[in-house]
Amino acid sequence: MGLNLTEKILTDHLVSGEIKKGNVIEIKINQTLLQDALGTMACLQFEAMELEKINTDLSIIYVDHNTLQTGYENADDHVYLQSFAEKYGLYYSKPGNGICHQVHLERFGYPGGTLIGSDSHTPTCGGLGMMSMGAGGLDVSVAMATGIYNLKVPEVIEVELKGKLSNRCAAKDIILKLLSILSVKGGVGKIIEYTGDGISGLTVYDRATITNMGAELGATTSIFPSDYHTKLFLEAQDRGECFKELKADADAEYDDKITIDLDELEPLIALPHSPDNVKKVSELGKVKVDQVCIGSCTNSSYADLMIVAKALERKTIHKDVSLVISPGSKQVLNMLAMNGALSSIISSGARILESACGPCIGMGQAPRSGGVSLRTFNRNFEKRSGTDDAKVYLVSPETAVASALSGYITTLDMDVSSYKSTLPDKFIINDNLILKPKYNENKEIELIKGKNIKPFAIFDELKDSFEGKALIKVEDNITTDHIVPGGAKALSNRSNIPFLSDYCLVRCDEHFPDNAKKYGGGFIVGGENYGQGSSREHAALVPVYLGIRAVIAKSFARIHKSNLINTGILPLEFSNPNDYNRIDFLDDIILADIKESLMSNNKIKAINKTKNFEFNLICNATDRERKILVSGGMIRYVNRNK
Repeated sequence: MGLNLTEKILTDHLVSGEIKKGNVIEIKINQTLLQDALGTMACLQFEAMELEKINTDLSIIYVDHNTLQTGYENADDHVYLQSFAEKYGLYYSKPGNGICHQVHLERFGYPGGTLIGSDSHTPTCGGLGMMSMGAGGLDVSVAMATGIYNLKVPEVIEVELKGKLSNRCAAKDIILKLLSILSVKGGVGKIIEYTGDGISGLTVYDRATITNMGAELGATTSIFPSDYHTKLFLEAQDRGECFKELKADADAEYDDKITIDLDELEPLIALPHSPDNVKKVSELGKVKVDQVCIGSCTNSSYADLMIVAKALERKTIHKDVSLVISPGSKQVLNMLAMNGALSSIISSGARILESACGPCIGMGQAPRSGGVSLRTFNRNFEKRSGTDDAKVYLVSPETAVASALSGYITTLDMDVSSYKSTLPDKFIINDNLILKPKYNENKEIELIKGKNIKPFAIFDELKDSFEGKALIKVEDNITTDHIVPGGAKALSNRSNIPFLSDYCLVRCDEHFPDNAKKYGGGFIVGGENYGQGSSREHAALVPVYLGIRAVIAKSFARIHKSNLINTGILPLEFSNPNDYNRIDFLDDIILADIKESLMSNNKIKAINKTKNFEFNLICNATDRERKILVSGGMIRYVNRNK
């Protein structure tokens, strides 16, 4: 029996364990990435664990989220991150250099390597044939120090792409189609591996769009084989030496298979307020558009924006539409400026934003109240845009620019195929905003911390029993945006947990922070796929600061579950999902014999004291994760087991 691509890369990087579905293995990590919204906390955690150096081939910090400097907070974080990179030997990508995933694809990713990053869209580099996974900041910090990552071997799902995309369709339509099949929780515990003759018509940029947005499936990662397109891309980036061909064996086996016929695909759109709420554009009817945003780590590449520039050439956007465009990197923006495409974009009336995450993370460009915003982004969660009642749709750049011109949601009616398939022979290479590490003795370098950067608190060890109230009860698919929102105000205080605590779950219940303080902490009760979306571990750090001892849910998203464990919060699942219906707001709940049950892998007994009934809870965790929980979180665990 042959190996699939996932098995090949895991085998090449195996440190310990057996690569068998459900097993826990240790793998060698070649690269890590941090970004500023989550990186400041990860660096503080690295300090708290008293770790001394980096043990990866390459680790890098990007500044791309918190670039709106309306106060001192973001600038202070940037100075701290730069001093941390200098002290511990990381690369540092300065503000303006671009979005972490776009830059990493261009300058650092390579076929067959392993990468974890403190951002859920780290799988972007799967478009190069790299095993790239999102993780919480604590997991990334440990991997930076040890070069090792603990992974529960996922299922591997084959997605066979047949045929060829029509000129009307784009790579975005492929991943929207898969989301319509699997849903936002259909990829949990799985790796998506792409195969089939349809791959040959997809550039690295196309593939990166698909693997990037695979995060919305809840998948561990997504990956393409590396081939002639990969070779051309790396050579054009002056990194041809990184190329090697990688593909699954002809007789490789998979846990499941999905086939998508590209010949039959039509332009698709994700309706408010979920990436899996997908329809054909042709089914919508006449929908007036107020705002169009083109960019994000999903669709801000050179190829994407060349298509946009061609569509806008000698045209003017609709009088009622605001069009904003965020190039994914300095390289992209520089090339558009030099070949004249930027002039076409500006002449049309589009507004150019800096090469950063921007509107995707709620950092500016909130739509008007009740407005319709078309975005080439990866998420359209309710209120994420910064406007509570906005209607945000997700589309390809082709559909976005066509709609900006017409004023209504529509598809592009012109031939842009040459821009989709053609890459320049050479990209402009100018890495002057990437500071390289100095590998000499850096211990004397001072870490510069502004007044908004608070020390990382190490929380208490796990108690054997505790009692508290059900402080909130939420439905399925609660996102990390619900738990700790994005946006300019919250993001600029990412290193200030006490400040962020006042925003915890207010999108579900505005009184949650006050109730948590009033009752001295307690429990969160959730439905299916609790914690989907971003990898932000603040969605665990803030609740533990408020005294949350456990989250009791029907099921959890992968990264958020790891983050809960790393901060010492028990992620408990109902043994009988119907017990969810028997718990109400402010019910008194008791957990008993926690440590013994946890370490013996038994069900944890819970008592609803208010309603006088018992129910059982399960902690689906590895042996290592159970030890982390008993220790009171990752930092205590690491400090005890150096």
